[in-house]
Amino acid sequence: MDRALALAARAGAAGDVPVGAVVLDATARVIAEGSNERAVTFDPTAHAEVVALRAAAASLGSWNLEGCTLVVTLEPCLMCAGAILQARVTRVVFGAWDDKAGAAGSMYDVLRDRRLPYRAEVIGGVREDAVTALLRQFFDDRR
Repeated sequence: MDRALALAARAGAAGDVPVGAVVLDATARVIAEGSNERAVTFDPTAHAEVVALRAAAASLGSWNLEGCTLVVTLEPCLMCAGAILQARVTRVVFGAWDDKAGAAGSMYDVLRDRRLPYRAEVIGGVREDAVTALLRQFFDDRR
């Protein structure tokens, strides 16, 4: 989570919402990382999770990320939850809950929805205070 927080801070400094993500393989080795890049790339899909998943797939030479863990600072949104399930990520660890757009237990629980053919283990609230402070500072600076 420390690396994801550093990536989030970098995204915030670049003018994007400070969210960072890291993908670990089954041996807990970092294979990819990403941060929000929407403001830089003008790409609405450039959320930290999607950027990291694309890099992980390229690193492994496969879209199938089964056995991998995604560590992200903010609870994934609906789009990212869909991408996580399509990539077959085994576990998602996140920092702050997102009561407005979260899809891993707050607004929705897409990642654990039994009606879907694939589910991910979800661990939320890791370093939540640090993540919340970073997000709060970012938005306070813009008001």
